Amino acid sequence: MDPSDDDSQMPDAPESLPRGFPRDNERRGRPPNGSMLFTGLPGSGIPNRMQDPQRYATPTNSDSEMSTRPRRRPREPSRESSVLANNVANHLSIDHSNGLDEKPSDLMMMDDSEAEHEPPKPYTSSLPTGLCYDVRMRYHCELDPPKQRLDYHPEDPRRIFKIYQELCLAGLVKDDLLNNGTLIPNPLKRIPVRNVTESEVCLVHDKKHYDFMKSTSEMTPDMLVYLEKNYDSIYLNTVTFSCALLSAGGAIETCRAVAARTVKNAIAVIRPPGHHAECSRPMGFCIFDNVSIAAKVCQLDFPETCRRILILDWDVHHGNGIQQAFWTNPNVLYISLHVHEDGNFYPAGTYGDHTHCGAGAGLGKNINIPWPTKGMGDADYLLAFQHIVMPVAYQFDPDLVIIAAGFDAADGDQLGGCFVTPACYAHMTHMLMGLAQGKLVVCLEGGYNLTSISKSALAVTRTLIGEEPDRLPPARPTDVGKETVQKVAMYQSVHWPCLSPKDVHEERFDKAGADPMHEVIRIYQTSQLRECYNMTSVMIYRDRLARSFENQVMATPNFEEDIPLVVIFHDPPEIMGTPNPESRRLELHNTWLADGLKHYIDWATKQGYGVIDVNVPKYLPDVDTANGYSEEDKPTRMAATNELAVYLWENYIDCNDSPDIFFVGVGAAYQAVVSLLGTREQEFMNRVRGLLNFIVETDLAAVSDAGQVYWLSKWYKTHSLNFVSNKHIVWDIDRKKPSKRFGNLVRSPESRLNDMLIKHQEEAQEFILARVGTREPAPEVKEE
Repeated sequence: MDPSDDDSQMPDAPESLPRGFPRDNERRGRPPNGSMLFTGLPGSGIPNRMQDPQRYATPTNSDSEMSTRPRRRPREPSRESSVLANNVANHLSIDHSNGLDEKPSDLMMMDDSEAEHEPPKPYTSSLPTGLCYDVRMRYHCELDPPKQRLDYHPEDPRRIFKIYQELCLAGLVKDDLLNNGTLIPNPLKRIPVRNVTESEVCLVHDKKHYDFMKSTSEMTPDMLVYLEKNYDSIYLNTVTFSCALLSAGGAIETCRAVAARTVKNAIAVIRPPGHHAECSRPMGFCIFDNVSIAAKVCQLDFPETCRRILILDWDVHHGNGIQQAFWTNPNVLYISLHVHEDGNFYPAGTYGDHTHCGAGAGLGKNINIPWPTKGMGDADYLLAFQHIVMPVAYQFDPDLVIIAAGFDAADGDQLGGCFVTPACYAHMTHMLMGLAQGKLVVCLEGGYNLTSISKSALAVTRTLIGEEPDRLPPARPTDVGKETVQKVAMYQSVHWPCLSPKDVHEERFDKAGADPMHEVIRIYQTSQLRECYNMTSVMIYRDRLARSFENQVMATPNFEEDIPLVVIFHDPPEIMGTPNPESRRLELHNTWLADGLKHYIDWATKQGYGVIDVNVPKYLPDVDTANGYSEEDKPTRMAATNELAVYLWENYIDCNDSPDIFFVGVGAAYQAVVSLLGTREQEFMNRVRGLLNFIVETDLAAVSDAGQVYWLSKWYKTHSLNFVSNKHIVWDIDRKKPSKRFGNLVRSPESRLNDMLIKHQEEAQEFILARVGTREPAPEVKEE
């Protein structure tokens, strides 16, 4: 039986149209010639056979599986359902497309339960997408650009025009001067721009900042140029204040139009940008914090329907101004994806790292996803969206979503140095459109390549009006991208139950009386070294080093004798395991300790050599302070390791009787060996016969010829054997031959440290055996 003949599946009908039937200006899927495809009555149970022919296929035109499904017993159609079917058929006719004249009683009989339905809500899909743009915002420009510079300032007034022009040429905006003749059926609705008021600005900025910016409109050009040189990355002219008022006011009106459902969503093509502007100062091309001001105004104007706001900032720079504005606010969730580079990328400092999560009532409502390097692409951004942004956003359940949309992470933007494509921006927008009942506002921030910014903004706007994003080619996130996402998810998991992996915090350690695993493993290692090779701890008589490297330096009893000596600086051994698929935790019976160095120590002791084993932990008790997840402090760790290397050289190595000394560096600890070579050139070259190093991800350490020895780099090249991971970046740098200052580099077929140690064990042993007993001429020393 056809479902359309079943009375029980039909809803009650209003006087003119069945409930949910789209009016003329609301119909979806309408072809250009004016006819309309039947998509079914929403909520009525009347199917659309053209959308899913197999689902509603009859046994005569479906496959065998479909034809064997049980069917309901057929029933004679009622008079009411026949009348309704006729009227629906009339609706599908062009001649009767203006409505139905029948009364509700002529259409169907209503149950008592169906008669009490609420009035139907308007379809938000019928609303247009909004656009905020005003040419007057282009008047903010440099007064005195540097004469030696051939290109324009990155924050170019043409930025917003290029975006607007791209939207017009694509037929999205009705503009007689810029349209090429084509226009979509429902073009973007223009949102009027107004000046932000002083009271609205002061919701985010202090009055002193507002008064200062206002005073710039009356300053002389010389005064404005002077101010430019004393402020952080801004330029000013006499209309900068007016443009900033329009930019903030445009952001407000765009957000208010979406919150009030005048438009379903909107894009604000505005400048100057705002997410760097702090409470009391402009910076980073930004005058007023447009997005923050708009968010606070909407919370005041729509207290019931715009209480919780999500601000997603995908500008390549951290939005320090937005973070500051909502640091303690529990009703605004700020998420920023940006390049951080350990605080060296603008705006410099630690404020944009993953440990800044808000404070007070706003704790957990600030999430920074700081990329450690440039070069991030689509796969990295989508990984962050899928694992952090969207899970947290769904849990937060916002009433309004605002994108601080800087397009300087776009492919082609040299300032940002990343590779996000227009299609990726569209996909991120598409995901965010599933929040807040589609109430989404896109406010322009940065983006300085005119082509990249216009193409990216067009892709986002097409998605806003309802087009599907373009397909993305297969791609894999980078290792640093995956590491960053996991680190942020773990750190934020205490505030957001939807995130994993979970962090086990320090207070739980204290209650459980648990011991750090790296200490347990080192205790096991030292016990094995004592039992198998009679090695003992080397005493360190320097307070800070003694606390940081307690039980980390072990030596055989004969290390001071007239025999070859092997000194090994190494990272802690690797832990390998398969996590529990349900809890994602490592279990002891599925975890292994990978320590390939024990074979090197075993071989050296059987040769009768002395051995000094130096374990360089990633967590130094006297340097780091544990608080939940302890991240390695690489600069501090290496500084302490370099100091230890000099101490051991002066007190235990250079003063012993060994005729042949060999250094082995494993992992990041190898940098301490190269540093020792650079600081003790003559003594090192006289005593050391060779250096063996195993390098995975660590930056290559170079020696310099600027010291006392002219040919230090040449000596390092001929006396070293550096096995470098197959995936190390050195092999990807324009295919150039690496400098001899990095030593003798050998590309390993392996990529993991333990695998490399096992793979090259015989080569390393042959390297040492070939150099035992050799003597080199005294190095050439520079004259003072």
